[in-house]
Amino acid sequence: MMSVSNAQETPSIQICRIMRPDDANIVGNVHGGTILKMIEEAGCIIGTRHCNTQSGDRCLAALARVERTDFLHPMFIGEVAHVSAEITYTSKHSVEVQVNVLAENIVTGAKKVTNKATLWYVPISLQNVDKIIEVPPIEYSSPEREEAGKKRYEAQKLERLEDKVRNGEIIMSVSLPEPFTVVCSQSSLIHLVGPSDCTLHGFVHGGVTMKLMDEVAGIVAARHCKTNIVTASVDAINFHRKIKKGCVITVSGRMTFTSNKSMEIEVFVDADPLVEAEKGKYRAVTAFFTYISLDKENKPLPVPPLKLEGEEEQKRFEEGKARYLQNKAKRLADKERQQ
Repeated sequence: MMSVSNAQETPSIQICRIMRPDDANIVGNVHGGTILKMIEEAGCIIGTRHCNTQSGDRCLAALARVERTDFLHPMFIGEVAHVSAEITYTSKHSVEVQVNVLAENIVTGAKKVTNKATLWYVPISLQNVDKIIEVPPIEYSSPEREEAGKKRYEAQKLERLEDKVRNGEIIMSVSLPEPFTVVCSQSSLIHLVGPSDCTLHGFVHGGVTMKLMDEVAGIVAARHCKTNIVTASVDAINFHRKIKKGCVITVSGRMTFTSNKSMEIEVFVDADPLVEAEKGKYRAVTAFFTYISLDKENKPLPVPPLKLEGEEEQKRFEEGKARYLQNKAKRLADKERQQ
């Protein structure tokens, strides 16, 4: 739900939304990222709306900076978040939006302020993303408020310039692994298992795990080929142990074998129970994915040969080659049987 104030002096809006299980961690605390996302959405709406009140190019308010934001009180599942946004200052090319977040317990009626944030937006032309649009001025309730806003504007502008210079000085060249090696393309993904990932009994859906595994395998294949890639097949996926809600899972993938037109990626899932840390990390799922490389017309491309380093990689390559030849022979036998 969203309400709007059209007062010329201080344009404002309010967004309301009930917090659901997907918005929170396993104990019901709403994620900070969920709140930050709602804050930014409110700021973007009011900034974009204000900057399009004048004639000329249509534009979108692009986020340029968020000032320090404190999380004053936790928000919980079932509470209603009231996100109020107000434009408090405008310069020639930027908009300051101040946002307050209020959590309401709809059972008891209790309310508490959870966040206060200040965001700066720059209006970007929809016709030319490199063009910054001039911002329509707002009317201030007093000269003091305008002067205070100008001081905030000058302070954040100086901090942004200092930060840009500081970050520019620390950029360093990084030595990359040799192309087409196992280490060059190996990838991993870390995921906190939430309520929406699980069955009614609190264990991860197999489909959720398989989707994450395929994503990692796809990243490995894309890094190796630098082309469009698609899943060709998946060998037997072994679910060794259940993964409970609240675990942190690490999904890792590495290239094990390449033929002329395909590549095999080994993927394994390790689970780390945060709440029951004494149980330790364990290997939960393993599988081999096969990918092929495609050109712009979706026709198969040759796969760059895998450069092997060490006996272990050579052993995994030979094992992958054996699986490849076995699967190829099986496909040929099936084809002959169907004829």
